[in-house]
Amino acid sequence: MKNQPSKITLFWFACLSMLGFLATDMYLPSFETLRADFATTQSLIGLSLSVFLLGMALGQIVYGPLSDRVGRIKVLVGGMVLFSLASIACSFAPNIEVFLAARFVQALGACSATVIWQAVVVDRYDGKVSERVFATIMPLVALSPALAPLLGAMLEHQLGWRSIFIALVGFGAVLAIMTLKEPESANLSQQQEKLTVKLRKDYSQILSSKKFLGNMLIFAACSAAFFAYLTGSPFVMSAMGYSGTDIGLSYAPQTVAFIVGGYGCRTLLSHFESKKLLPWILALFFASVLIMFIISLSMTVTTIWPILIPFCFLAVANGAVYPLVISAALSDFRNCSATAAGLLNFMQTMVCFAASGLVSAFAGYGLLTVTIAMFITGFIAIIGFILVTQARHQQPVMATA
Repeated sequence: MKNQPSKITLFWFACLSMLGFLATDMYLPSFETLRADFATTQSLIGLSLSVFLLGMALGQIVYGPLSDRVGRIKVLVGGMVLFSLASIACSFAPNIEVFLAARFVQALGACSATVIWQAVVVDRYDGKVSERVFATIMPLVALSPALAPLLGAMLEHQLGWRSIFIALVGFGAVLAIMTLKEPESANLSQQQEKLTVKLRKDYSQILSSKKFLGNMLIFAACSAAFFAYLTGSPFVMSAMGYSGTDIGLSYAPQTVAFIVGGYGCRTLLSHFESKKLLPWILALFFASVLIMFIISLSMTVTTIWPILIPFCFLAVANGAVYPLVISAALSDFRNCSATAAGLLNFMQTMVCFAASGLVSAFAGYGLLTVTIAMFITGFIAIIGFILVTQARHQQPVMATA
C-alpha cells in the first residue's frame, strides 16, 4: 500500500466525490423555473431530487461488486459515459416525465464515482493515512453546495436551465479522461469464486458487523438531514421572496462551515483518536436539528437566517463526522472494499431518499416539514452511535484474504 497520494490523485478523488453533489446542487436555484417551464407542481420538481437519490442508492449495490470483480477503472469509465448521456437527456427533456426518467439514469452513472473513489482509498492506503485522505477530500466536497448553485444560477440567467446539464456533460467527460490515466487498484487475481457465492459471503460478513451498521447509520442520518434541507429550502426561500441568485448564495455560509468542520477534524486527528471525537461531533449535530425544529414549531419564520445559522453548525458537524465514519465503516473489509462502499452508500442514500421524499410529499407545509425530517435523523444518528459503542466491546470483524 502507498503511503501518501499524489496531488493529481487527490484532485481526481475530489472531482469524483463532488460529482453526485454537483448533479444535485447545480439545478437547485432553477426549481421554480423548471416548475413553470414544465407546467407542473412543486412536489414533482422536488421529486426530481428524490428520484436522483433513489438512482444513486440502487446503482451503488451494483457498481461495488462489479468493480471488485472486473476492476475500478473499466466500471468507472462506463459510469461516466452513462452519466454524460443521461445529462444530455436531461438538457433536452420536453416534459417532467422525461426529465424524471433522465435524472434517474443520470444518478445511475454518477453513483459509480461515489463508490469507486472510496474503494480506491481503502485499496491503496492504510490506517491513519486513509482517515487523513478522507478528511482531506470530504471538506472539498462541500465546495459544491456553494459553487454549484451559484454556477447553476449564472448559467440559467445567461443561457437557460438546460445549459446546467450540458455543463455536467463536460464534467463527466473530463472525469472519464482522468480515470483512464489512473492505475487499477483492485486485486483482481483473488476473484475466483462464483459471483453469487462471493456476494453472499461478502454481504454476510459486512452486515454482521455492528461497527459497519453503526457508522453507516450515523453517515446516513447526517446526510439525510442535509438532503432534507436541500430538497425543501429552494421552495421555502422562494415563498419568503428570495430570488434564484439569493438561494444560490445561501449555500455559501454552510459550505464554509462544512470545510471548517472537515479540516478541523483533520487537525484534531493528529491529537485525538476518532472514538474520542465522535460523541462531541454527534452532540453538535443533534443540538442543531433540535434548535431548527423548535424554531419552526414556535415562531413564524420570515427570513432564512434563524434556520441558516443553526444549519451552519450542523454543517460543521457533518464536515467532521463524514471522514470518521466512512473510514471506520470500511476499514475491516479490504478484501471487498468496493462491495462494502457500495452497500454503505446504498443504505445511506436510501435514508436520504426517504428524507427527501418526505419533504417533497409534504412540500406544501414548508419549513415545518423540513425541520421535522431533520429532527428524525437526529434519533437515527443516536441509534448508530449506540451500535458503534457496542462494537467496541466486541472482537472486530476481520476480513479474510
